[in-house]
Amino acid sequence: MTRQELLKIAQSWFTEQGWKPFKFQKDTWKAYLQKKNGLLNAPTGSGKTYALWVPIVLNYIKNNPDYKTRSKKGLKAIWITPLRALSVEIEQAAERFARGLGTNLTVGIRTGDTSQKERAAQKKSMPDLLITTPESLQLLLSSKNYDKTFENLEAIVVDEWHELLGSKRGVQVELALSRLKTVSKNLRIWGISATIGNLQQAREVLLGPKSEALQNSELIRANLKKKIKVKSIIPETMEKFPWRGHMGLHLLDEVVPIIKSSKTTLLFTNTRSQCELWFQKIISKYPEFAGELAMHHGSINKETRLWVEQAIRNESLKAVVCTSSLDLGVDFAPVETIIQIGGPKGVARFLQRAGRSGHQPGKESVIYFLPTHAIELIEASALQKAVEKKAVEDRIPYLLSFDVLVQYLTTLAVSNGFFPKDIYPEIKSTFCFQAMTEDDWCWLLNFITKGSQSLQAYDEYKKVEIEEDGRFKVNHRGVAMRHRLQIGTIVSDAMLSVKYMKGGYIGTIEEWFISKLTPGDIFTFAGRNLELVRIKNMQVLVKKSKKKTAKVPSWMGGRMTFSAQMSELLREEMYLASEYDATSGKSEELSALTGIFDRQKKESVIPKSDEFLIETFKTREGYHAIFYPFEGRFVHEALGSLLAYRVSLLSPISFSIAFNDYGFELLSDQEIDMQQVLDNNLFSAEFLMDDLYKSLNATEMARRKFRDIAVIAGLVFTGYPNKLVKSKHLQSSSQLLFSVFRDYEEDNLLYLQSFRETFEHQLEEGRLRQALERINNQKMIWRNCEKPTPFSFPIITDRLREKLSSEKLEDRIRKMMKSLDS
Repeated sequence: MTRQELLKIAQSWFTEQGWKPFKFQKDTWKAYLQKKNGLLNAPTGSGKTYALWVPIVLNYIKNNPDYKTRSKKGLKAIWITPLRALSVEIEQAAERFARGLGTNLTVGIRTGDTSQKERAAQKKSMPDLLITTPESLQLLLSSKNYDKTFENLEAIVVDEWHELLGSKRGVQVELALSRLKTVSKNLRIWGISATIGNLQQAREVLLGPKSEALQNSELIRANLKKKIKVKSIIPETMEKFPWRGHMGLHLLDEVVPIIKSSKTTLLFTNTRSQCELWFQKIISKYPEFAGELAMHHGSINKETRLWVEQAIRNESLKAVVCTSSLDLGVDFAPVETIIQIGGPKGVARFLQRAGRSGHQPGKESVIYFLPTHAIELIEASALQKAVEKKAVEDRIPYLLSFDVLVQYLTTLAVSNGFFPKDIYPEIKSTFCFQAMTEDDWCWLLNFITKGSQSLQAYDEYKKVEIEEDGRFKVNHRGVAMRHRLQIGTIVSDAMLSVKYMKGGYIGTIEEWFISKLTPGDIFTFAGRNLELVRIKNMQVLVKKSKKKTAKVPSWMGGRMTFSAQMSELLREEMYLASEYDATSGKSEELSALTGIFDRQKKESVIPKSDEFLIETFKTREGYHAIFYPFEGRFVHEALGSLLAYRVSLLSPISFSIAFNDYGFELLSDQEIDMQQVLDNNLFSAEFLMDDLYKSLNATEMARRKFRDIAVIAGLVFTGYPNKLVKSKHLQSSSQLLFSVFRDYEEDNLLYLQSFRETFEHQLEEGRLRQALERINNQKMIWRNCEKPTPFSFPIITDRLREKLSSEKLEDRIRKMMKSLDS
């Protein structure tokens, strides 16, 4: 069959469905049938599944002319997805097309949710298309004779590649692909990515730099003119001193009419605790929504999540309060309206969420922005412009993640074993490990066989044996089993199951939150008020409670920061606000903030593009110095510590540091000599690394980072299912190893990696350096104020929140506002 005949088959099927294929779909079919690899850049809901599954089936038809009567068994294609929730959608779309053309191709799913029975059936006979996650693919590589399973594999599609790219799961995928390229001779690799800033680099990471696959590849863009309408929910009365404490709930009555006038609404929150709170408040104030309102976040049990997703599809729910768990491609066309509660911290995330509305080609997306405090309206104004410019962030790939490599080498040793001379060039061909040296490689081989220089005396670290023929192999069944249980790179705090005393699983919650509660305490979870009865065997046993006041769980993932792109957009908007007297170019959001800007100008200034603002004032708490780089909380955390350390070198003074996305505060019981700070160029980027080490207690941060590295590399065992090791024990085991390496083996690659990741990923050293260079070129504007300003107020209240309960905080803030208004 010629290529034209094959394409005609696909075209006819589309016509039968009443559809018309897009140009990007046809371009992808053509490129695939020309035996090319590539990256498809297409938004959610644009038909990307059919862009790649169609040519895989067409290629099968071409190679098997009698495809309707006979089927050639065995795995032909793998579809990798970062989220288990997406697998059902892909399965349905794939089966629809395969059946529509009369093929006998089978589709199967293999994720953490797949039953033991289904896995056993797959072991005997693999489906033609397997939909799986990066972790489950690694598990397949750990099984005996995996090369036989994959030898006839023709295609790998990596969905939502932008999500995997900037994470260690992306490194897992790179390593798996490096192996499968060798095992499967006719392999074609394709990625699907939403819009990111560095698409060319994303393709290079996926296919491998300098690889043949990259030379023979295409980057295909779906130029769909997606209209996105951003509407801000602006409060009728604007507070003069904005603060974040009410989580946007003061605008609840403005939100309900929007929900009522839409068929289906998704309310996106940034954290699971905010999600729980909004759900509770809507139901308690508007009980008529009972049965029509649901909640969706990653800690709720799978059955409930799937029920919610299905209910959105068949429009039996009016609204869902959710987190990023619904960011990615779960496909439900009917969603009419999106409400974003609070700043999304990044342009790409905002666009992704906006795209869930009008989630069909050609439909307009409508997204409402609800500020949790007034200053967030500046973010709304900045996002309006970002949507127009399509300004999105880069995803920065990981480099030299030796913990993932140690895990991968052990995986290969558990299955068939490996010869270093064969595997080394494959690993070097990946983006992540292109700079690995032969010395690094020898160290890693020593590490998995002898447990590194300082652990040689302990047999538990000698996992891999070197056989007579030079093959590296795990021969101990216990080692192999423990390794398989721990494959993966997502290391979170130990998760405990939440169950009713009488039975019934509700979801999972992080140990660090539950450890703060005592039996009898009431907490909100999955939309219910629950009373803690006891904790037993990694299970939180609860019963329903009728009490109204409850603690809302907070999850470790709740700390989000501005992306570099978002920070830049915000600064541009802020500079515009400084000149807001000129009416041209002034957005509705900036107009609404007139009162706050007037107050800010009265008490201090709004900085212009060439200015850097510092405010000082005294309250009963002490002497405050507030700095405004507008660079995001992670950069401010590092900047605050750096400046506090440099000031202390000039005069002995101690500070408490507070920060948010706009700026940071140094609070002391002594007055800072600000003129001395300005005269001594304390924002210099010189000696940055040395000063950061001393100021931040970088060793302590690296020690915390090392826990994750130790778990991924298999240095510490997280436990068996239903008998997990408590996180405090994990922490103490990894801290002990960290101390051993620090004292006896400073060149240990995993020990060094913990520092590198602390600086590169947690402290964003590159961004920090750029921020310092920018500040150094700005004119310092120091205002000694009489009292807190509107800009400083959110930073002060954020610090108070850490110390006070929500009721006490609201009382305290009311008093503060009263005194400031006088």
